[in-house]
Amino acid sequence: MFQKIKRIVLGRSLKSDELDHEKFSVLWGLPILSSDAISSVSYACEEILMVLIPVLGLASYRPLMGVAFAIICLLMILVFSYRQTISAYPQGGGSYIVASENLGKTAGLVAASSLAIDYVLTVAVSICAGTAAITSAFPSLLPYKTLIAFVMVSLLAIGNLRGMRESSILFGLPTYMFMISILIMIITGIIKVLVLKEIPPVSADLHQPTQDLTLVLFLKAFSSGCTALTGVEAVSDGIPNFKAPAQKNAKRVLTLLACIVFMIFVGVCFLATMYHVVPNENVTAIAQISSHVFGNDTLMFYIVQATTAIILTMAANTAFADLPLLFSILAKDGYVPRQFMARGSRLSFSNGIIMLFLLSASLVMIFHANTHHLMPLYAVGVFLSFTLSQAGMFVRWLKTKEGKWKHKAFINGLGTIITAITCMIIAASKFFHGAWIVLLCIPVFVFVMRKIHQHYEQVKHDLDITEINDSLIRKQPIPTRIILPVDSINRSFIKAVNYAYTLHCDNMEIYHVDVDAYATQKLQHKYGCLQLDIPLCCEQAPYRNINETLLHHIEEEAKHLLPQQTLTIIIPQFVVTHVQKNILHNQTSLLLKHKLSYMRNVSIISVPYVLHE
Repeated sequence: MFQKIKRIVLGRSLKSDELDHEKFSVLWGLPILSSDAISSVSYACEEILMVLIPVLGLASYRPLMGVAFAIICLLMILVFSYRQTISAYPQGGGSYIVASENLGKTAGLVAASSLAIDYVLTVAVSICAGTAAITSAFPSLLPYKTLIAFVMVSLLAIGNLRGMRESSILFGLPTYMFMISILIMIITGIIKVLVLKEIPPVSADLHQPTQDLTLVLFLKAFSSGCTALTGVEAVSDGIPNFKAPAQKNAKRVLTLLACIVFMIFVGVCFLATMYHVVPNENVTAIAQISSHVFGNDTLMFYIVQATTAIILTMAANTAFADLPLLFSILAKDGYVPRQFMARGSRLSFSNGIIMLFLLSASLVMIFHANTHHLMPLYAVGVFLSFTLSQAGMFVRWLKTKEGKWKHKAFINGLGTIITAITCMIIAASKFFHGAWIVLLCIPVFVFVMRKIHQHYEQVKHDLDITEINDSLIRKQPIPTRIILPVDSINRSFIKAVNYAYTLHCDNMEIYHVDVDAYATQKLQHKYGCLQLDIPLCCEQAPYRNINETLLHHIEEEAKHLLPQQTLTIIIPQFVVTHVQKNILHNQTSLLLKHKLSYMRNVSIISVPYVLHE
């Protein structure tokens, strides 16, 4: 039944050699890996205004465009820098790989932690923003905002578990619809005001400035608007997801991304300036602009709202494409559990997708799908990873001196300085609003990853054979020692004894722990009737600690083993076919096997007897 449901929801399983057919072309790679950056412009303008309007009121709109152009300049620097990263690191991994190779493993783990937090927040923020777009168009849905957001995260996870190719078609078309609808809105709004001379109304909520624009206020607004740049690194992180030539396709997508973000972000900020948009908790800035441009009850208004909601939801898909890939690289290096390396039935990194779903869905529930509460946590991690990536590339050019390394080093050096300053501004301005949580989580994640790596290294060291020679194996058969624990003479025990005889071992023992003299006498009588040539050893346990007594006996026997000899424990175990009936049994054999698994020279053989129910 489970397999049928899985096939219906996720589709048929794919062969490993079908992986190349699952990768992205430029046409579908653009919406999947760029939707985060493209969608960010829908709320970045609003975040800037939320800083400026309470202080500057009606005078907020002139510095809005200044902040927007400063952000666009930073975008261009990042795009030039990441094009160089794509050329130098075609295997993907982005900031983690760059920082690890050039700045050391600690810097790489900090970058990886920052990226992981950013991707989780990308999903949560994008889904919550998409939900806000829906409730802006349909205010009656406001009480169900958290539920809507949770359902949207679930659908995204299912879509990505179906595989890259299907998710690109499923999530790609809405991204293109958003671009077209927003560009139509920008062009229409500009024509109505500048050509048709329509005079937009001024909101009653706007007041006269309470103070002048200061550098601190400008930087605070700039740090809030930098959410428009989240997702720029996704293309360089996800190079292996592109079809060949992967590097060239990734560069094309990154260039197209920069052009689209430039047009949409500047256009939306310009419309916000002309129509005097005022941030509202229940109505997004995009909804206000489209209402002014097209009217409240027009088809285009609902198209803009629908495509905005979808693109904001799709933005989360960037994280679903990149975080599992980042986890697979970290797993390969031994810094997260190895399970994240495995591809699922549809050739996606399904364990990473499920982990991202669980974390982001938890954030949605904890913050009640409120975008503004999540936003202060958002940009710190991504700008820290930007900084480490740029610094790593700068060091790389100084070391290798490849090609035109001087101007490349200049670009990455400039990027390092600007992103580092921006990161500090964001951390300082948003520290008490929630950024401290991210700054605390990053070192915790680094510590945990180091502990995981330490464990894997210990396992490797313990299992490693330093010198392979014939002394490792005793070519003459070594007689084993067998102990078969028994509680009562039954069919399960008989099956275990019959199996023990197949091992042709002369050194066998049936072992019973005596906690009830009458029951032990019955067992000895029945055992005598079997007329076996295996000795029965009964040992009293006055404190009724059956497993502890048995384990102590096994430990004592193990001390007398020859070099390279093993002690084999054969455990009879009856199996209940109905899982829910397991709670009716004490699972002694499972507990015993768990304890025995920690003994080096002990082998465990479980002999199941399936009950006919």
